Amino acid sequence: MTDTPAPPAPPPAHRGGAGTGSTNTPETAHAGEGHPDGTAPPWRRVLWAAMLGNAVEWYDNALYGILAVVMSRTFFPEGDATVALISTYLGLILSYAIRPVGGTLMGRVADLKGHKFVLTVTISLMSVGTVAIGLLPAYSAIGIAAPLLLALCRLVQGLGASAEYTVASNFLLEHGPRHRRNYLSGWSVGSTSLGPLIASVLAYLLIVTLPGAAFDAWGWRLLFLLAAPLSLVTLYIRRHTTEAPEYRRALEEARNSGTEQAPFTEAVRGHWRDMLRAIGLGAGQRVGSFMIQSYFVTALVQNGIGEDRALLAAILTYVVGAPAAVWGGRCADRYGGRRLLVWGYGVFVLFTVPTFLAIESGSFVLAFLAVVVFTVLNNIVGAPLTTAYVMSFPAHVRGTAAALNYNVGTTLLGGTAPLLATWLVGRTGTEVSFGWYMAAVCLVSALVAAFALPKSIDEAREAAGRTPGETRHPRPATGTEKK
Repeated sequence: MTDTPAPPAPPPAHRGGAGTGSTNTPETAHAGEGHPDGTAPPWRRVLWAAMLGNAVEWYDNALYGILAVVMSRTFFPEGDATVALISTYLGLILSYAIRPVGGTLMGRVADLKGHKFVLTVTISLMSVGTVAIGLLPAYSAIGIAAPLLLALCRLVQGLGASAEYTVASNFLLEHGPRHRRNYLSGWSVGSTSLGPLIASVLAYLLIVTLPGAAFDAWGWRLLFLLAAPLSLVTLYIRRHTTEAPEYRRALEEARNSGTEQAPFTEAVRGHWRDMLRAIGLGAGQRVGSFMIQSYFVTALVQNGIGEDRALLAAILTYVVGAPAAVWGGRCADRYGGRRLLVWGYGVFVLFTVPTFLAIESGSFVLAFLAVVVFTVLNNIVGAPLTTAYVMSFPAHVRGTAAALNYNVGTTLLGGTAPLLATWLVGRTGTEVSFGWYMAAVCLVSALVAAFALPKSIDEAREAAGRTPGETRHPRPATGTEKK
C-alpha cells in the first residue's frame, strides 16, 4: 500500500540546556519524543530489535515450509512421497510441541531476570537450530540418524522461538508510546513477513539459477546458512538496548521484597480464563499464518502450478503482509481493536472457502489473487491480536502468561494446520475441506472478539483520548502521560 508510513525514524536532534535529566525517563519514552541530548527514544531501537528477531524466527519457519518437498527427499527414505512430506511436517509440529514448555520457562525467566537477557538467549538458540539444518548429512549418508538430527535441530529452534515473539512484543510495548500500542504491534506483526520474504526471494533466485540436481544436493543448504549474519546483527542491537524504566523498577522491587516469585503458578491459577480467551481470540490468525508460511507453496505446486510461480505468489504475500499489519494497527488505535477483530474475522469466515477453491482451480491468476487477499486479511487482525496477547495480563506475570497462551495456541492450532490440511486433502481429494475447517476456527475467534475480548485491547484508543467511532488523529503526546 502506498500510503503506509515508513518505519519510525529517529526524530531531529533537540537542543537543550544542561541538567535536563535522564534520557531514559518513562515520560519521554511514552511520548515518543527525542531526548534532550539529541538521541532517539529507547523504543525505536527496541522496535528494530524486535522486528529483526521476528524476521529470524519466521525465516526458518518459511524455509522449512518452502523447502518441505526438497527436505522430504533429503532426510527421509525413498518410497511414498506423501508419507515423506507428512513426516517433514511432523518436524514443524515438533518444533512447536516444545514451545509451551520453552515459552513457560523463558517467560518465567523474563519475569524474573528481564526481557533483554531472554531475548539474547532466544536469538542465539534460533540461529544455532537454523544454521545446523544446513549442515546436516542426508538420509543417503547416515540413514535414520538424518531425520533424528533434523528433529533435534527443530527442537533447538523451537525452544529459542518459544518466547521470542511475546517477550519481544512485551519489551516493545513497555517502551513505546501508550497511545500507539497497536501501531507498534503492527510493525511487530509486519516484521514476521520480513523473514519469509527474504527466504522466498533467495529460494526463488537459487531455484531459477541452479540446475535442479544442484539445488536438491546443496543449493537449499545455503538458505539455512544465511540465517547466521541476520542473527548476528540482531544480537548486536539487542545487546545495546535497555529495559524500560518502569519494568526495571518492578524487577528491583520484586527482588527486594523477600517474597519468592512464582509467575507461572500465579498466571495459571489466577489468569487461566484470560489465557483461554487469548487462545480462542488468536485461533483463526494462527491457522492462517501457518497456511501462508508453511502450506500454500506446497498446495499450489501440487495443484499444477510450478515451483517458480508458486514462490512468486509467496513473495507477494510477504510484500503485502507487512503494510497490511501496520495499517491494521493504525486502524485499531483509531477505531478500537475489538471492532477491527470482529469485522476482520467476519470477512475471513466468508473468504476462506473461496480461497481454497481458487487454489484448486488450477488458474494461477485466480489462486494468486485469493492467496494475496487471504494474507491481507490475516495480517490486518494481527496488530490488535498481539496487543491482546501481551496486555491482557498484569506486568509481573506478563512474560509467562503471554508466552504460555501464545505457544499453546500456536502449537495446537497453527503448528498442526499444514499437517491437517495435507491429511484432509488426502482423505477427501479436495483443498476445500480444510477451508471449511478454517472458516469454523475464524468464527470462534470472531465470537470471542465480540463477546469476551479483554478491555485492555482498546487501551491505546482510550489513552489517545478518543471515544468509540471517532476518526480524528490521536492528539499529540504531552510527555506527561503515565503508564
